[in-house]
Amino acid sequence: MARKPPLTDSDAPVLTEAELREMRPARDVLTADEFAAVSSVRKAGRPAAATPKVPVTIRLDPTTVDAFKATGRGWQTRMNTILTEAVKAGRHDG
Repeated sequence: MARKPPLTDSDAPVLTEAELREMRPARDVLTADEFAAVSSVRKAGRPAAATPKVPVTIRLDPTTVDAFKATGRGWQTRMNTILTEAVKAGRHDG
């Protein structure tokens, strides 16, 4: 496979070693407001939940899983809702 040539931009000259040594992170030289205005850094995905879910591994009867999956997308959320309601109702003592 042929290597692609490096990207170049005639409006952006190559920096010298001295210029590279003088560079500082934008966060260090801008005010917080300036940095926020020019920064495109953000966390990917959903915002953090106030009460994050806990990942678990559980073994369930195939008929139970099939019944929930048959209800379509969101079946795990619906299963969580039913379990949460059972706990609130005190129906979790074997």
